[in-house]
Amino acid sequence: MNRRTVRYGIILFITVALFFGFFYSLPYYVSKPGMAKELASIIEVADGYEAEGSFMLTTVRMGRANLFSYIGAMMRDYHEIYPLEAIRGEEESDEEYNVRQLYLMSSSKLSAIEVACKKAGIPVEYDYLGVYVLSVKENMPAEGNLLPGDRIFEVDGKPFKSSQQFIDYVAGKKEGDMITVTFSRNDKINTAEMQVQPFPDDRKKLGIGISLVDDKEAKTEPEIEISTDNIGGPSAGLMFALEIYNQLTEDDLTRGYRIAGTGTISTDGKVGKIGGVEQKVIAADKSGADIFFAPAEKGKGESNYEAALRTAEEIGTDMKIVPVTTFEDAIQHLENLSPKK
Repeated sequence: MNRRTVRYGIILFITVALFFGFFYSLPYYVSKPGMAKELASIIEVADGYEAEGSFMLTTVRMGRANLFSYIGAMMRDYHEIYPLEAIRGEEESDEEYNVRQLYLMSSSKLSAIEVACKKAGIPVEYDYLGVYVLSVKENMPAEGNLLPGDRIFEVDGKPFKSSQQFIDYVAGKKEGDMITVTFSRNDKINTAEMQVQPFPDDRKKLGIGISLVDDKEAKTEPEIEISTDNIGGPSAGLMFALEIYNQLTEDDLTRGYRIAGTGTISTDGKVGKIGGVEQKVIAADKSGADIFFAPAEKGKGESNYEAALRTAEEIGTDMKIVPVTTFEDAIQHLENLSPKK
């Protein structure tokens, strides 16, 4: 075997190894610290008040592991490895997982708007746009016709205002009946005819094989716009609500501080637990945050707050970790702050 053949063989081996290392997905997800982003660039309240300081959302970078990212995560602090089933639902595809995360973000926006507006004494109304397809079941009529992320707004030419109206209409059909579904995808209107069938795991239940939720839009005066692009998940809810409320009211709650945090928000103002709080603390610290709000979850075992406090001590940050259980907890803490010098 001559040297040229050996050299080509080595090059081929390295090429194949690099290809599989980068492009072959392992049955794991890897997460690592993401970013802290100022919300004034994401949220705009028409004629809203400006702040001297800033509110920031914090993120975790999450993705399917390849060989190199898996090895890298094993060697680095605050990089986590999760088995596939710990992140995705049973039989959930990558596409369905991503769509679910974007829906959770959308739902988080609506809850934040409602909480902030209620606190500011501003009414919120909703425009119902149809139903949002979260997932499509295999071997059912929707497979090949609908995709996660599609928005259905008519059935047999009839509009409806909620997912329950859609479910009731389809359930009222007989097995084998044909229905025409009108939906939007990538800003294009499409129609598809499908036959109503029993679900394989419940023969008494009729449908086309989708899981769905209401797709609606909040209407307020002044108008509120939240642009999150492809950021997914519900964990920015608390910070959204704080930024919206701060733009709605004259008193600047930031007092000149850079304020980061995390936590889901429900329509009654409760702040819920999230994942990756340790990595979000690191992201906030790198962005120069002075304060970090973390869900306290009183009485529910180790809280996000305790994990955040521990991480802050480990990295030696001067950032203050503040526990919150409700939106009002965060408001009260901010109202008691002395202006930053």
